[in-house]
Amino acid sequence: MPDGPGLTAYRVVQEALTNVRKHAGPGATAEVRLHLVDGMAEGSGGLVVTVADDGRGASASYDGRGLGLAGMRERVLAHDGTLEAGPRPGGGFGVCARIPL
Repeated sequence: MPDGPGLTAYRVVQEALTNVRKHAGPGATAEVRLHLVDGMAEGSGGLVVTVADDGRGASASYDGRGLGLAGMRERVLAHDGTLEAGPRPGGGFGVCARIPL
């Protein structure tokens, strides 16, 4: 995997797990998935990174000081990728980054 997308995937996972620790609440668990896919952009493959937790989701407190989601989005966009983040149906919070390779 090229260094840029690989480091971006690492940092997305790192920040998403940091957010789980800060916001999901005690006892929350998280699942990290990495998938290589074909045909993401103009016939090339890509990496899909998902981090999902079973914590507080939309009810989590927000202190307004963090730049985690914005930073993740900037890193992914630098590689022409996309990032989705938000509360999950049924509870918890999820992050999904699609990074073309």
